[in-house]
Amino acid sequence: MHSPASESAFLALYRAWGRVGLSAIHPAGAVVTLILIGVGASGCSLSRTDAFAKLDDTDVTGSISLTRVNTAMPTDSDLAFARNAASDVLTKGDKDSSQPWENPQTGARGSVTPLAQAYAGEDGKTCRDFLASYVNGATETWLQGAACKAGQGRWQIQSMKPWSKS
Repeated sequence: MHSPASESAFLALYRAWGRVGLSAIHPAGAVVTLILIGVGASGCSLSRTDAFAKLDDTDVTGSISLTRVNTAMPTDSDLAFARNAASDVLTKGDKDSSQPWENPQTGARGSVTPLAQAYAGEDGKTCRDFLASYVNGATETWLQGAACKAGQGRWQIQSMKPWSKS
């Protein structure tokens, strides 16, 4: 077994250990200590709505060089090719079809895609909306248009203008 000297040394060590750590702190001190440990270990979060950068189209950053895009409108000859493509794709009447077009004189190209279903126009004619892309060099724009059926089943373009998201 243990000798009395080793037992008294063991009890003295046990009593000293009791005075170390949280058991040596009074209950109020223990609560404060636990709160401080919890806050320190949990991290913090702060949300500010005005802390983020708000950029608009005129702001320039240093990561990408500023390039102005020329949004030139299609020429009359480009529009003639786009109108022919629109008339062709609408005459076919295929669902989910597109018709490419290209003007060999200017190098402009694009495609025409019918939108939604046909509807009755103001004068009772069958009409349909379409969207046309216009690509000339590095410039790409979109045109929206409407066409109505004319005589002999052909479609006549009523309007074609720059597309505006609405």
